[in-house]
Amino acid sequence: MRMILETRRLILRELCPNDFHEVCKLLQDNEVMYAYEGAFNDTEVREWLDRQIKRYAEDKVGLWGAVLKENGELIGQCGITMQSYREQTVPEIGYLLRKNFWHKGYATEAARSCADYASHILGIKRIYSIIRDNNLPSQGVAKRIGMTPGDTIVKHYRGIDMPHIVFSMTLGE
Repeated sequence: MRMILETRRLILRELCPNDFHEVCKLLQDNEVMYAYEGAFNDTEVREWLDRQIKRYAEDKVGLWGAVLKENGELIGQCGITMQSYREQTVPEIGYLLRKNFWHKGYATEAARSCADYASHILGIKRIYSIIRDNNLPSQGVAKRIGMTPGDTIVKHYRGIDMPHIVFSMTLGE
C-alpha cells in the first residue's frame, strides 16, 4: 500500500484488495451512498475497489484510502480520478467519508491536499469536482477549497438521470 499524501490528520494511500471489508463500511451505508442512489452490494464494492487499483496502474491516480494518522483507521476515500466531461477527460477530486467522520473537516483537508498534489506533483492546471445537485455537503467542500460552479450536466447511473453541478478551479496561480 503506497502512501500518496499526508495531511495534518490523515494519510492518503492506495487501496488494496485486503481493504475490502473496510471499504464495505463506506460503500454499504445507505446514508453515505445517497448520491449514488443507495448502498452497494458486495459485488459492486469489489468492482469499485478493483477499479481504483486499475486506475493506480493506468492513470497513476485514483481514489485513495483516507486513514487517520492517530490510529490507522480507514475512514473514507479521497483522490483524483479521470472523468468524462463534455467529450473530454478531466481530472476530478472526489471524496467520500464514513458517516461518523462527517462535519469534522476531513473531506476539506483531504481535498485541499489533493488539489495541491494535482498542481505541484502532477502539473495539472485545472481541477474539477462533478457533484450531484442534491449533495450539498460535497458542494460545500468544493467551495471551501476554492472551486466555483460553472456548468451542469446529467449523468445516467443505476437507471436514473442524475443532475450534477460541475465545480472547477485553476491551479498554480
